[in-house]
Order: sequence, then structure tokens, then C-alpha cells
Amino acid sequence: MKVDPGTYESLPDVTPLGSALDWKWLRGAKSEWGVHPKPSPRGLTMLDIAVGEYGEVPEHPTHRSMAPRGADIDPDTVDMGYILNRKTDVWADNVRELYEEAVARQWSATRDIPWGELQELPDDIEHAMCQLCTLLTEVEMIAADLPAKWMWRMNHDFIEAKMFLCTQIMDEARHAEVFRKRALSNGGGLLVSRSSPTSLLRTIMEAKTYTQASALLHLLGEGFILDIFRMGEMISPTDVEKRMFRMAMQDEARHVAYGTMHLRYAVQQDPDVAEEIHEALDHGEQVLMDFGASPDVATALAVLLGGGVEYIEEKGFPLAFEMNRKQFTSYLARCERAGVSRLERTTVPLDFLGIDPDDIRRAGGVSLGANASAS
Repeated sequence: MKVDPGTYESLPDVTPLGSALDWKWLRGAKSEWGVHPKPSPRGLTMLDIAVGEYGEVPEHPTHRSMAPRGADIDPDTVDMGYILNRKTDVWADNVRELYEEAVARQWSATRDIPWGELQELPDDIEHAMCQLCTLLTEVEMIAADLPAKWMWRMNHDFIEAKMFLCTQIMDEARHAEVFRKRALSNGGGLLVSRSSPTSLLRTIMEAKTYTQASALLHLLGEGFILDIFRMGEMISPTDVEKRMFRMAMQDEARHVAYGTMHLRYAVQQDPDVAEEIHEALDHGEQVLMDFGASPDVATALAVLLGGGVEYIEEKGFPLAFEMNRKQFTSYLARCERAGVSRLERTTVPLDFLGIDPDDIRRAGGVSLGANASAS
């Protein structure tokens, strides 16, 4: 549908107070007037409105303003100084689906966890759960701080990616909330936060590029936390904790799915980016192994997995070792899917952990779409 330019020729040029009027917006300019996105059975999604020019995400936007993608932009519009101005810097092909999933599956740490069903636990189990929750309260907010650090530097034409990262920030705030509440709600409280020579959290925050930061956060850090959440059935002494880990897991899986597909897209478009990612992971793997071997983390998980300190040697430590094996297996498979195979470069002791590289290659063939659980 085109607007006849003559339709509005009789409109006044000034207001009653003498101010100049500009009817350019009413004449339609270059907009795609008449385009009608069709709602899907779920409602009007971000995929549904990605039609015509509105759905075309430029590889290199021609401006750095906050104007909505597809709008007519005055040439003198204020430059926001964005530094992430290439689609490969931030994009993932699943980001629109993941955004819709994120807004549809928001939950409340206040109402959706059955806090009233908490029961008194043996001291060692309560201490172990509180120690784990202390750690998780500490690490979860880094996954909110990191997107916040980079979002304002992303070109606004990549709005779907920025919107998804907004949901990640909200998710991580809720995770920090739920683990803090669990630590405080059953008489144990927050326990030990130890310093270490190298900090995974600082390593993530100080990454030189967003792509390196995403590799350290989504592939490595959040991937390992996701596997802890997946083990929630085994490490949870009651249904309260099971529910807590299950709800957090669905969020964390989305974040990992975005990061995996972002890196995959970046490497597909520019294979040289792979070396940049490898450099970050060379250091990140070693820092994470040091972090995972810290006595507070290792023993708390072993107590929970074993069901008490008296079972830690015969059951707890063997199950903890198996969990580590699964964490590194999942991580290496994610790297395969992202197009940055670590099998020939990793410092992870594959033989010691009993990891078969051929199994990793097969697992790396799993696709990542809107169903984030594939991560």
C-alpha cells in the first residue's frame, strides 16, 4: 500500500503558535507501509515480525544510532559510539527463538519454589548445600555483569541479540536470588568464599573481546554450572532443591545455546575468529580446573552426592569424578558444535577422565535451535 503524496498537500506548515511542522512521517517516507505480520499460534513473536526489510539484519550497519532497524534515519542522527558493529560480533541464528522462550518461561524465586516444604536436614548435608549455594550465589551474577558490560556497545540493529541478553541478566539475578534464599532459609546461612591465585570470574570480565567473553562465559563457565544443575536430582536432599535446580537449568540452557550458536556463526563467517576463541579457552580451561579442584567446591558436592560425610569416599568422590567427566565431555562437545574443536589443543586430561575423543566428535553433531536443552 503506497501513500499518495498529494493526499496531505493541504496540511498546514505551522502550528497556531508559529512553530514549523514537518509531515514527513505521515507521508510514509521509505517505510514498508501495508506489511502485516501474521501471528503464530503462540501469538505475535519476534520471528513473526521479522518480515521484509524489518527482518534483514545487516552484516555491517551503516549507522550507530538507537533508531529501530527498518526506520528512516536522518543523516545527522546522534552517533552512539558502538564498537560491536559487525553481525558476527554478537549474532546467533537461534536468538529470536531463544528470546521468545525466555519471556515465556520466566519464573519467580519467591512463589515458584515450595519454600514451605523445607525440612530440617543433617548438619553435614545442610552445610554442604549452603556451601554450594554460597558458591552459586557468587558465580551466577557474573553472567549478568558480563552482558551488561557489553550490551551498550552493541549496534542497535542487532536488537534481538540485545533483547535476549536482557533476559539473561534477569535470569541470573533470579538465580542469585534463589540460591541466596536457599542458603539463608534453613538455618545454615552463607558459608565460605575463598580467594585463589587465578579468578575465573575476573578472567571472564577482562576478556579482550565480546566473542572471547562469550566463549569463556557460555561455553566454559555457564556450561559447567548447567551440568551441576542437571545433576540436581542427585545432589538435592529434598524436593525443594530439586525444583530450584530444575528451574535454573532451563534458563542456563538458553544462555549456553545462545553462546554456542553465536560462536558458531562468528567462525562460519570468519574462520580467523577461531584462534581468538582458542586463546581465551587455553587460559580459561586451566583457571576452571583450578576452580573446580578447590576443596570447598569438591567436598561440598561430594557430600551431597554421597548422601553424607560417612559415604564420601565410597560414593561421594566417585560420583563427583563422574560429574567432572560429564562436565568436560559436555564442554568439549559444545566446542565441536561451535566450530572450535579443542580435542587437539585442550589441556583437559582426557585419558585421566576416561573421555574418548570419538565420542566427543559424535556428540558435537547435535544441533542447537530454540530447544536450548540440546546444549
